[in-house]
Amino acid sequence: MAKIDDSVKKKVPELRFPGFTDDWEERKLTDVTYSYSGLTYSPTDVQDKGTFVLRSSNVKNDQLIDADNVYVNPDIVNSNNVKVGDVIVVVRNGSRSLIGKHAIVTKEMPHTVIGAFMSAFRGENGEYINALLSTNNFQKEVHKSLGATINQITGKDFSMMNFLTPKLEEQNKIGSFFKQLDNTITLHQRKLDLLKEQKKGYLQKMFPKNGAKVPELRFAGFADDWEERKLGEVIDIENGYAFKSEYFSDEEKRHIVLTPGSVKIGGGFQKDKGRYYDVSGVFPEKFIFKPGNIFITMTDLTPTAQSLGYPAIVPRDDNVYLHNQRLGKIINTTTNPEFLYTLLTTDTYHKEIVSSASGTTVKHSSVSKILDFKSAIPNIDEQKLIGSFFKELDNTIALHQRKLDLLKEQKKGFLQKMFV
Repeated sequence: MAKIDDSVKKKVPELRFPGFTDDWEERKLTDVTYSYSGLTYSPTDVQDKGTFVLRSSNVKNDQLIDADNVYVNPDIVNSNNVKVGDVIVVVRNGSRSLIGKHAIVTKEMPHTVIGAFMSAFRGENGEYINALLSTNNFQKEVHKSLGATINQITGKDFSMMNFLTPKLEEQNKIGSFFKQLDNTITLHQRKLDLLKEQKKGYLQKMFPKNGAKVPELRFAGFADDWEERKLGEVIDIENGYAFKSEYFSDEEKRHIVLTPGSVKIGGGFQKDKGRYYDVSGVFPEKFIFKPGNIFITMTDLTPTAQSLGYPAIVPRDDNVYLHNQRLGKIINTTTNPEFLYTLLTTDTYHKEIVSSASGTTVKHSSVSKILDFKSAIPNIDEQKLIGSFFKELDNTIALHQRKLDLLKEQKKGFLQKMFV
């Protein structure tokens, strides 16, 4: 691909394929593709099988997926069946962030239509349209159409959208390029999803089920029963400090106050969710985390408490991380830290912490409730093997996540440079 001289008037992208020199022309979106609307149906039309209706729940990570699938009586269908190359777009949703999300139909889907809150684009080059709808330019047009309170874009809104567009041959090149890139991203996403599913399976099989004294799957050489213990018998937990909000800063600083949002759903450290802190606000030094400390969430703002009680590990980097209130720091553990961390990511543990939580819209747990949790625990040698196994698995998952994130960033860069 050739890079364009910055002095050239912006009627061509910064990056384009060799052999193309013509200026791009401003054209209406509806000149290069046409859209069709979805099917309106009533709850009485829904059945166990029949015509598949694609809805917003079926659009994720720029792909069409199976999720809460809905089927309707074929007799009531009076809309287009989707075809390979159609680009499905969410046009109405309670969540404004989902409007404009889209995915291309990559395989034949007989007896499949789109729902009333969706639109579909069909044209000579669906792959190019799919890439165009991923650009910032399209997203800006969507948000401009939504206005302050409207959570919907219409066919009229689409007809008013204009974009600089190349001739069909160059569209084909661009569409094919992004199709290959999307296929690579999809492949890495599937590998990552598979690893996460494998981890879930191992967590279920390598920890005893309720009432059992041994797990279904364990390392060779171990035959002893696991011993039921309260967490309070093997760890202590320290509460954090109420850092003063007037010292929080939007300016990047080395000191960062960690928050419940700093813990991922399922466990793990979530970057960029803490608050920068101006250390002119004095605080006790005991509330400075050490690298490698395990901490857990004591408060969760999500309605279903998706991250409540889950653990994270303080990273080893140049930042200074501060122990905020509503986070519990684990101290004085007599268990293997990697085993303990894994135990705190199990479904059995999380479900019990959530069931004992207080609050409605905001869920709270406490040190006493967490320390009351009972679990079967093996001897230290078996703990070390289990902890090491899951640490290696987590490292592999993190590596695949970084590769996937890098590919997505590369795609963003190409979208910026290959469209005007």
